[in-house]
Amino acid sequence: MYFTDRGIEELVTRRGDDEVTLAWLAEQLQAFVDVHPEHETAVERFATWLARLDDPED
Repeated sequence: MYFTDRGIEELVTRRGDDEVTLAWLAEQLQAFVDVHPEHETAVERFATWLARLDDPED
């Protein structure tokens, strides 16, 4: 198990039944980067990856 899996597992346990929009997720990512600017690159990469999931060229 990767260290990050613990956070993912906690997310599923605590919020797994929630329904959210991508707009809400984007707001939360922006708020996270505002508080933790050192993680901006990782959040940007993750958001780009999510945005392009169905793009066959990527």
